[in-house]
Amino acid sequence: MATLLDNKDKEERPRHPEKQGREDTPLLRKPPWIRVKAPTSAGYLETRELVRSAKLVTVCEEAGCPNIGECWTKKHATLMIMGDTCTRACSFCNVRTGMPAALDADEPRRVGETVAAMGLGHVVITSVDRDDLADGGAEHFAAVVRAIRSAAPKATIEILTPDFLRKGDAANIVIDARPDVFNHNLETVPRLYLSIRPGSRYYHSLRLLERVKERDPSQFTKSGLMVGLGESKEEVMQVMDDMRSAGVDFLTIGQYLQPTRKHAPVDRFVTPEEFATLETIAKAKGFLLVSASPLTRSSYHADEDFAKLRAAREDKLAGR
Repeated sequence: MATLLDNKDKEERPRHPEKQGREDTPLLRKPPWIRVKAPTSAGYLETRELVRSAKLVTVCEEAGCPNIGECWTKKHATLMIMGDTCTRACSFCNVRTGMPAALDADEPRRVGETVAAMGLGHVVITSVDRDDLADGGAEHFAAVVRAIRSAAPKATIEILTPDFLRKGDAANIVIDARPDVFNHNLETVPRLYLSIRPGSRYYHSLRLLERVKERDPSQFTKSGLMVGLGESKEEVMQVMDDMRSAGVDFLTIGQYLQPTRKHAPVDRFVTPEEFATLETIAKAKGFLLVSASPLTRSSYHADEDFAKLRAAREDKLAGR
């Protein structure tokens, strides 16, 4: 028998229980180029009401994205499926950690209907890690893609998936659902995985992206990096090379922002000029599209970027 906890009890429990014993880390003062205004627009409030009335979760809220005001004003929300609680405990992430509830079998239908109600031409779907499930939630992910195709057949679909570590061939279920863009973020350089992404494995994540291209070359692949965690420029460039070897089409690079004093500290704030340099280097390495700026996030401007991505492929195939 399942025991349901009310929201009040849930909010009183620590959001990150595994981090409570850690010493506080310093918070660096944000530079002018990283600050954003609090969201207040009518469009933002309308998007919030649509999401909440459908009882859906967004990574925009859960991860404390700095772009939420801009994106929600345009009715661009990244829906987070399979609950609001993650089984991993990455030191950079603000999503709640712990033991998740059972999957909601009605969620795919609600996601599809919400995408249709919002009139989205391009939708981004992400999820928490579900290591508690035999397939890591792969079938549920695929069901959401199918539900969107049914409810909003003209919408293009971008997914941002977990790594399906130790789940056998479960990732193939998601690949075979044929999203338009398959995104899985490497997040940081291999040297920092143990401290920043301890539950994941760099080369497994890289292999997942490579497998997408092997199984369905028509799908666009995408991956992202955070900078400002102590990585070197040379390490970032090596990750770029690894991604290109795996056939990744689209690279995003953004500034890491520390959610709380219990999370990994910001080593430094990378300047806009440095981001511009990284973008130039990445483009020279052959990515179809690169987005690099302090506020870049995986789904930031995803609709506009998808149009650019498709055009870049057409140009490449035409030899332009």
